[in-house]
Amino acid sequence: MEFDDIETVAVLGAGNMGHGIAEVAALAGYEVTMRDIKEEFVQDGYEQIEWSLQKLAEKERIPEDEAEAALDRVTPLVDVEEAVSDADFVIEAVPEQMDIKREVYDEVEESLPEHAIITSNTSSLSITNLSEETERPEQFAGMHFFNPPVRMQLVEVISGEHTAEETLELTEQLAEAFDKTPVRVRKDSPGFIVNRILVPIMNEACWMVSEDAATVKEIDSTTKFDMGLPMGVFELSDMTGHDITYHVLEYMHDVLGDAYEPAPFLEELIEEERLGRKTGEGVYDYEDGDGPDIPTDAGTEEVADRLTAVMANEVGNLVGNDVADPADIDEAVMLGAGFPDGPARIADEAGLESLVETLEGLAEETGHPRFEVSDGLRAAAEAGGFHGNGDGDAAGDGEVEFANLEVRYPGDRVGQIVLSREARMNTINPALMDELSEAIDLLEDDEDVRALLITGKGDRAFSAGADVTSMAGSAQPLDAIELSRKGQRTFGKLEQVDMPVVAGIDGYALGGGFELALCCDFRIASERSELGTPEHNLGLLPGWGGTQRLARIAGFGRAKEVVFTAERFDPETMYDYGVLTEVVPTEEFEERVHEFTAELAAGPPVAQKLTKRAMHAGWADIDAGLEIEAQAFGHLVNTDDLMEGITAFMGDEEPEFEGK
Repeated sequence: MEFDDIETVAVLGAGNMGHGIAEVAALAGYEVTMRDIKEEFVQDGYEQIEWSLQKLAEKERIPEDEAEAALDRVTPLVDVEEAVSDADFVIEAVPEQMDIKREVYDEVEESLPEHAIITSNTSSLSITNLSEETERPEQFAGMHFFNPPVRMQLVEVISGEHTAEETLELTEQLAEAFDKTPVRVRKDSPGFIVNRILVPIMNEACWMVSEDAATVKEIDSTTKFDMGLPMGVFELSDMTGHDITYHVLEYMHDVLGDAYEPAPFLEELIEEERLGRKTGEGVYDYEDGDGPDIPTDAGTEEVADRLTAVMANEVGNLVGNDVADPADIDEAVMLGAGFPDGPARIADEAGLESLVETLEGLAEETGHPRFEVSDGLRAAAEAGGFHGNGDGDAAGDGEVEFANLEVRYPGDRVGQIVLSREARMNTINPALMDELSEAIDLLEDDEDVRALLITGKGDRAFSAGADVTSMAGSAQPLDAIELSRKGQRTFGKLEQVDMPVVAGIDGYALGGGFELALCCDFRIASERSELGTPEHNLGLLPGWGGTQRLARIAGFGRAKEVVFTAERFDPETMYDYGVLTEVVPTEEFEERVHEFTAELAAGPPVAQKLTKRAMHAGWADIDAGLEIEAQAFGHLVNTDDLMEGITAFMGDEEPEFEGK
């Protein structure tokens, strides 16, 4: 089967994951049949899709007619034959019990066309074992979405022992058509990638409580505020459900051995039915609506070292067993679990030799097999890191590797920087600043690049601002002053760059993200964007140049309005205030920002450079600016570009400037 032959997708299961996957497929333009065992189940799923699409339209994430068209493409069904008889691709999302899945596959095989592919959204069960319950193991793969599927970017594509390469490629292509990011899991291994990293960390946190090595608050404070994870470990496991963690861990324990033995504290939670938010009580109490109260300053180095070492060991297991490479592991965990950086890179920065020593010390102290150092971790420590030398260069290729952004060359002499912390809405942390500075230098030194475009990855945010959780743990006055200065210096490089710089804003540009855009020469926003400086809502002020640049762009009164109200402004208002260069329809955004930047790149580079210098100098001191303007005018009179411009003008042609 060719990818273009896929027209109808059957989703089996209309629960949280099933109806979410069906909605994603319908939004991508596929005809979708969504089946469940009872009419009430499938209708409830259909109504959830309708509600979600309406919300997307209300928030202007999609046009209203697109929401209606997507809903029209979903057919809710109970009859299996009707659901799958015309299907080209099946995504099974029924409960995580082998008996239930086996029964479903038996029914499906009776009516499913021979060419069709079956995938399972399982988060833990063996893809190999599941495939053997069907009559087409070569046409069976794992397709693991994350909750909620409409918002979460990651799809793990898992190979079973029998899965054909063609099946994997088609599954990856379909994930991309769904506007998701597929990450290949090359071997059928318990937990795949994300759960293989997360679940042992959760279990180790429980072991520390069981052994009185740390308290719940110390662990959650460390993980949320010192390590910069999106939530504390126990806060997260309360949200996902301790029963889910326990079932995945049981499977790991059965397949992989005693290193994955559930901790006594976790077993206690299960026995007492303290499963988390869904039962009103987990590690924290939710009956009164209070939830976690995590202190910002209770973290310890010992907790961070221990959890990082356990995490690094699992990365070593995945790499050593050829389940996935470090780059794929990092991408999967960042997209699927919202980590600020990938676990392999976090481990590299911590120092693999030190982490090996931590594990060896814990193994000697406890005698527990969970601390046995993996072969993959030892090999990476000897090689200087999972990512080679661990300082930003990929092993052996000599090219710069960025973890928080991407550098692209879309053509027409445009260089593009894409803020790529999509799982964190492209929020800005010190590591991203360092990479941004390096990327600016890289593109400025490239003679083939004449204009710079900065965008955010995904369709939710240019940048939603500073990564507050990753910075909260170091909130000391002197550190905060230096952080402010670091942002001012880094963003200020965009003003100093000799080429034109365009900010392409699609989605949120808030706080630090808005301040970054203010440093660009031009700002183009989609109609669905929201802009502003919400720092006053946090008791802060814009600390990366926003108090100065916004006033110079929009005027003193408008700047005070934006900063003091701390509101989010629509792009049309920001255009009226003089902040935005253009506001474009969302569906035309990507094409327009590239077109606009390419037009600038076709301009006279020497004249652009000198003009930018004169304008910025005059911003601070008009006399200095006027003198630079005069000197630049004299310099340009003697350039080849001027002659090219005059000749093209006289001949009514487009000039081709060479920067000479």
